[in-house]
Amino acid sequence: MKFTKMHGLGNDYVYVNAFREKVEDPAALARFVSDRHFGIGSDGLVLILPSDTCDFRMRMFNNDGSEAEMCGNASRCVAKYVYDNGLTLKDEITLETLAGIKILKMEVREGKVSRVTVNMGAPILEPREIPVDLEGPSVISREIQVAGEAIPVTCVSMGNPHAIVFVEDAAHYPVEVKGPLLENHPLFPRRINAEFAEILSRDRIRMRVWERGSGETLACGTGACATLVAASLNGLTERQATLELLGGELEIRWSPEDNNVYMTGPATTVFSGELDLAEAGMKG
Repeated sequence: MKFTKMHGLGNDYVYVNAFREKVEDPAALARFVSDRHFGIGSDGLVLILPSDTCDFRMRMFNNDGSEAEMCGNASRCVAKYVYDNGLTLKDEITLETLAGIKILKMEVREGKVSRVTVNMGAPILEPREIPVDLEGPSVISREIQVAGEAIPVTCVSMGNPHAIVFVEDAAHYPVEVKGPLLENHPLFPRRINAEFAEILSRDRIRMRVWERGSGETLACGTGACATLVAASLNGLTERQATLELLGGELEIRWSPEDNNVYMTGPATTVFSGELDLAEAGMKG
């Protein structure tokens, strides 16, 4: 099986062109390729497939084999993959995901995609739709009990669920402790991605993320979008800001005109290779 490893701000996945490759058990394959000692090493697996409604379809699996609805960093890499490898000649494509259809606009330099802007759609704030087992029209700075501590969270879905916690010092916050407690909190029936955000100014946020099914990662595109929305809802920032993540920066804008969130950031190809599935003990 041929594959390409790519990353968006260090949020790395193994990408497989499923127009050509057959993957029978993507969950098992995701667990194998993600292993940084015995596999390729990644945060998960992304399949690029044909679509009946869009230019392409994306399926994304975390490193524990669970399938996620959407990944902003992965979607940018999909755009780069299909353009750089000649699967499309267009610099704007539609992408089918479990979180709906996304529109991706590519910046092309010297024949290669360098940055991608993704229309991530409108944020979802209704608790039942996120989902969060809390009453009311939204969850904005609501205290929940986490291991005996009252933590204010703001919950947003960008096609996948996020709980944002605003902290004074993101760099030294115990993400490895609080992250899994939030991810698996009983209020979140489908688990949740947890973001820990420090407001630096009205247009700059520092953020760390604990991703559902993957642990702490260097970047999360949907998490950056959810964090900007949460910061704006709490009156902490404007509707446009630069998000500082461990892997780099993303530009996020929550448009007042159409209520959609736009994410702009880089996409990088690391290397391509071929995996012997039989030797790895995999069916595909």
